[in-house]
Amino acid sequence: MLSELSTAMESAPIEPDFLCVFYGCVHDDEAIWAFVRDRFPAAAILGGTSCSGVMSEDGLGGENSIGLLLVEDPDGDYGTAAVRLRGDAADCAEQALHEALAAAGCAGELPELIWIYQAPGQEEAVLDGLRRVVGDRCPIVGGSSADDDIVGKWSQLGPAGLMSDGLVVGVLFSSGGIGFAFQGGYEPSGESGIVTQVGDGAADEGDTGASTRGRQLVSIDGEPAAEVYNRWLGGALGRKIASGGNIMIDTAMSPVGVEVGKIGDISHYLLIHPNRILADGSLATFATLEEGTRLFGMRGNRANLVERAGKVAAAAASTLPGGPASLAGGLIIYCAGCMLAVGNEMPKVSRAVSSSFDGAPFLGCFTFGEQGSILGRNAHGNLMISAIAFGK
Repeated sequence: MLSELSTAMESAPIEPDFLCVFYGCVHDDEAIWAFVRDRFPAAAILGGTSCSGVMSEDGLGGENSIGLLLVEDPDGDYGTAAVRLRGDAADCAEQALHEALAAAGCAGELPELIWIYQAPGQEEAVLDGLRRVVGDRCPIVGGSSADDDIVGKWSQLGPAGLMSDGLVVGVLFSSGGIGFAFQGGYEPSGESGIVTQVGDGAADEGDTGASTRGRQLVSIDGEPAAEVYNRWLGGALGRKIASGGNIMIDTAMSPVGVEVGKIGDISHYLLIHPNRILADGSLATFATLEEGTRLFGMRGNRANLVERAGKVAAAAASTLPGGPASLAGGLIIYCAGCMLAVGNEMPKVSRAVSSSFDGAPFLGCFTFGEQGSILGRNAHGNLMISAIAFGK
């Protein structure tokens, strides 16, 4: 696979200032790291694993795929830095951002966009740390690295090598401008309730811990959360209520959401994906909830999830300073849960993005959490789609 990449790049030589590399978790990522480090020693590097491979303007690559997006922009400034998320994750994120700005030669400046890729589990704390430096004055876009089976085989790739428990931060000062968008393809189903208890319990045996620690929904309206959620889903989880277990695929079309604001009369929601019923009848989620929050049942379907990817890509391109006509290429973060739910319709997703980008090159990865700016605030959600567009 790396030899094929090398041959492809020889036909279109480029000296990138910024490089993204994403790949399926079946690969020897040390070999991938050595390849990009040796081939592009001057580039700011960011990447990691993606569930079941990557997608691009050429379609779905499959679990054995490796994707690179190379940005050559000598008039721009780019820097990356990486830290292990040990101790206080907010402190780690703040440190990484300062190091990335220094690497770009832009210490103390406000980036046009911050691009992040991280281990699942502490996304909200990471955003808190980044906000200490930039607030919500610039978008923070990215994803949480993934494997194929939620067993912790994910990795993050930064300028100094590989990690499994880390955060890579990229700061982008593009000479051609950057557009961005962050959306979900779901609508309220009509049910709602108040989060009355959240827990901080340990993960179930066999889980990685990242998906449940600090993300345990114990009760809704004073009732056991799994029972209420099952009622919202019309009893679809009935067989798993007693025994517990993984419900990631069962619930991909029926997540919950938190209202984050309105544009006119239209409410916007940040999606949260319940992924496991725990032994005590509580729900583990891929994002943090707070007591007192009103939780809404949400619903989606394949057609909406296919179409939404193209719409998010088009929205990102439309926000470029020079408009869609100035688009050079882009990056797409598409939730792994959505990808698994869409199934054999996924080729339509890559075609929808390619059409919205008018055939321009793009690289897409499939993540266990998505970060982006929604109504002017940077947030972490699930089953979401992020896009950034690079201008010429």
